[in-house]
Amino acid sequence: MPRVRKGHAPRKGSQRRGGGARSSAKADSGSSEDEAASEARSTTSECPSLLSTTAEDSLGGDVVDEQGQQEDLEEKLKEYVDCLTDKSAKTRQGALESLRLALASHLVPDFLLERLLTLADALEKCLKKGKGEEQALAAAVLGLICVQLGPGPKGEEVFHSLQPLLVSVLSDSTASPAARLHCASALGLGCYVAATDIQVGGTAKCREEGIFKRPPTHICSSTCLFPRQLPQLPQLLSSESVNLRIAAGETIALLFELARDLEEDFVYEDMEALCSSLRTLATDSNKYRAKADRRRQRSTFRAVLHYVEGGECEEETVRFGLEVLYMDSWARHRIYAAFKEVLGSGMRYHLQNNELLRDIFGLGPVLVLDAAALKACKIPRFEKHLYNAAAFKARTKARSRVRDKRADLL
Repeated sequence: MPRVRKGHAPRKGSQRRGGGARSSAKADSGSSEDEAASEARSTTSECPSLLSTTAEDSLGGDVVDEQGQQEDLEEKLKEYVDCLTDKSAKTRQGALESLRLALASHLVPDFLLERLLTLADALEKCLKKGKGEEQALAAAVLGLICVQLGPGPKGEEVFHSLQPLLVSVLSDSTASPAARLHCASALGLGCYVAATDIQVGGTAKCREEGIFKRPPTHICSSTCLFPRQLPQLPQLLSSESVNLRIAAGETIALLFELARDLEEDFVYEDMEALCSSLRTLATDSNKYRAKADRRRQRSTFRAVLHYVEGGECEEETVRFGLEVLYMDSWARHRIYAAFKEVLGSGMRYHLQNNELLRDIFGLGPVLVLDAAALKACKIPRFEKHLYNAAAFKARTKARSRVRDKRADLL
């Protein structure tokens, strides 16, 4: 066996989530999709790569030509759009992936409005004639277009025109799981953002016909579904997939919250059996499961059980720039998670600059601060080092107590 040098193993980044560390149910499919997208980009030479231009880059230089950066970005975007009609499937996939990255990390609604018909036609062909990864990327780009344009006639028109195709791919049992997953996500996001005045009967019908073999992971946009959905979810808690168990638990908590909002004295008939199942998962220590999966499952189901029994949702905070977003409900968590799944690392940028997200989360108008003001608000490097050292020490002490086996008992 080849020798491995100690101290050189790559460290995996992680995002700590307060309030029970509720996790997304799409971790399994995410890595394979990222690998496929990376392969598509590496084999595509005809479609240019995305310029590395972010909002933080503008703080590093003394003189920043923002207009020049915007023009360069739009030139790249034009080339991506042109590549969407290429005969090569790999070129189209590379263009879709580049568009996805660009729309997740930049706000270009005016550019999209000027080429909306062209984009709609290209995405329609990708959903109709494409396979697997191409369909998944086309659905993801459509969801991002809805996020960019927000509620309004243009965005709603595009969503209406492509909605039947999304349902068609979702209903196709021969389509790839990634394509069906992204189509479901785009349907939920489109109904929530671009078509607020229509009913989501089509999506509800998909669930009733058994198309969803797991709880809905898109944004919950209607409270009329929980009486039919809630009794079906406890059986999924015994699934072999940790992601499916977590998704079922989070959905149960969400539906309990919706039910209690409508009816204060809401009572679930099989409450004792449900709490027993949740308590088992919250204290699960089976060794045949991966340690990370056990930890994530226990953390999630402690929060779910705490809410189902006591009706209190632990608060989570997200800091971005000079602002803080507070999430104190399961519905708010679900909405945030749905946008995070689409925007990825661009979530904080959109929270700062996207009026749609700021309106949804009640953040108010976009803050306008010049580079000098932002620089003045930055913490000096030495003070940041002292703070990080103190936080590391406190975190080490807390984890030492949690490592005690008795901490897993409720």
